[in-house]
Amino acid sequence: MLKTGFIGLGNVGGKLAGALLRNGVSVTVRDLDRSAARHFLDQGATWADSPAAMMAACDVVITCLPSPAASAAVVEGQDGLLEAAGPGKIWMEMSTTDATEITRLGARMIATGAGAVDCPVSGGCHRADTGNISIFAGCARDTFEQILPLLTIMGRRVLHTGDLGTASTLKVVTNYLATANLIACTEALTTCKAAGMDLATAYEAIRISSGNSFVHETESQVILNGSRDISFTMDLVLKDIGLFQDIADRASVPLEMSPLMIEIFKDGANRFGPREWSPNIIKRLEEATGLSVTAPGFPAEMVDDEPEEPGREIIVRRG
Repeated sequence: MLKTGFIGLGNVGGKLAGALLRNGVSVTVRDLDRSAARHFLDQGATWADSPAAMMAACDVVITCLPSPAASAAVVEGQDGLLEAAGPGKIWMEMSTTDATEITRLGARMIATGAGAVDCPVSGGCHRADTGNISIFAGCARDTFEQILPLLTIMGRRVLHTGDLGTASTLKVVTNYLATANLIACTEALTTCKAAGMDLATAYEAIRISSGNSFVHETESQVILNGSRDISFTMDLVLKDIGLFQDIADRASVPLEMSPLMIEIFKDGANRFGPREWSPNIIKRLEEATGLSVTAPGFPAEMVDDEPEEPGREIIVRRG
């Protein structure tokens, strides 16, 4: 198995790194907050003093970071990955980032003789915790085949999306759709409450109907619990839907819903703070109506109840 480095041990990155470690992969870790690495070091991981040192010691380095700027600093900053990149090395970017930026950084990496992959994840932190998340991977096919064993440890469904940058575009698209679903769910649940409906019954009616969605089955539950803890914050939503709007703007697509969604979340972040959990966007409606959209019997956080199992590549049907 490839010696693997992992930079960025936050809500998602820490769970992905944990999946590798518990499945016998040799993992070197790094985070700006060294205390975030303590659990992994206790489990047998090693520490890298810099991104360059990690790249020198590993076959593959994975980054999972909060912004394109953070990724750029790790790749091309002082003591960055590029300083030790070369043939036989692969950089895997698992952050949700801008396709233009990942293509630029990837080209610099490939120029050294190394491989580059954008491989963001989708499916929620609870599935990242059990290795059951979905992963998109954009890269050359031979590079994809080299890293597929790592991807199928971290994720259950792995899709090769095409060239470098395609995975990041598709991830931004899916996050845009998830945000649209979240806003729609908050409006539906608040309207049900205002209409005097039992919210547990309303939840089930939506779940078994054509109105169902992955977002409803997860985020609606923590909304109704009142915790609103989905391990994803309003500033990250704004980053992702902003990236989607950028793609549309570059392609001259005259979107109508997207700008409104950005304004809704800008307002939410201004009112409740950028680090507020994203499902608490419903507080805008709760405050406007004076209602509390909660119900007993729903979990405070999502836990994946599917057993961990090896992942597989999803083959695209054509014709």
